[in-house]
Amino acid sequence: MTPASLPFFVYGTLRPGEANHDLFLRGRIRSEEPGRLAGALLYDGPGYPYAVEVPGGGPVCGELVTAGPEQYDELLAALDELEEYAPGDPRNLYERVAREVTRTADGTAVRAWVYVAAPSVTARLRARGKLIESGDWLSRR
Repeated sequence: MTPASLPFFVYGTLRPGEANHDLFLRGRIRSEEPGRLAGALLYDGPGYPYAVEVPGGGPVCGELVTAGPEQYDELLAALDELEEYAPGDPRNLYERVAREVTRTADGTAVRAWVYVAAPSVTARLRARGKLIESGDWLSRR
């Protein structure tokens, strides 16, 4: 699998039942299944979460989303826009990085795109952010 066709690991408003799931994923994905991202902690945005990379942290709970081949480029562009991500832009709130995610069902490691907090956001969250201790956006309340 080439990096351009990696699945996505979503952990916030793109998860089933959340505000952006149907808006961005309906009709564009082939499958979604539960997964966990190690080496990260989850912070409240507020209103949306940030995964902050921390050695030994986690796991962050979410879904591995595989796009339909015909929809991949469109979905990648839509998610980059949603996350306000532009490669190399120092104003990014998120960075899109390839990371190993564990498939919950069988423990298989899968390389996936993950939107993690950009360095400037990471510093702010570590200093005064609200940690979601469960690592699960859906159980934050």
